[in-house]
Amino acid sequence: MLSREVIVQNQVGLHARPATFFIQKCNEFKSVVWVEKNQRRVNAKSLLGVLSLGITKGNQITLIADGVDEAETLDALAALIGTSLDEETEA
Repeated sequence: MLSREVIVQNQVGLHARPATFFIQKCNEFKSVVWVEKNQRRVNAKSLLGVLSLGITKGNQITLIADGVDEAETLDALAALIGTSLDEETEA
């Protein structure tokens, strides 16, 4: 199991549309993935779970992956969170 702390850069945080893109990226991997904020952990492949954390721009979150591709999972998700998801979705 690996974990990595990241700062959310997206202007609106992980709300409906950006959260959907985040979850789609999570589902590309075999590892079990969690997102943790303020000691509350949810399944990163669950839209309701991610939305329930109320993640906004500038929040520090912890990404946790456990599985055969955990390192690749964290690399991809940290890169995604470190960008503006709005800009990516508009392209």
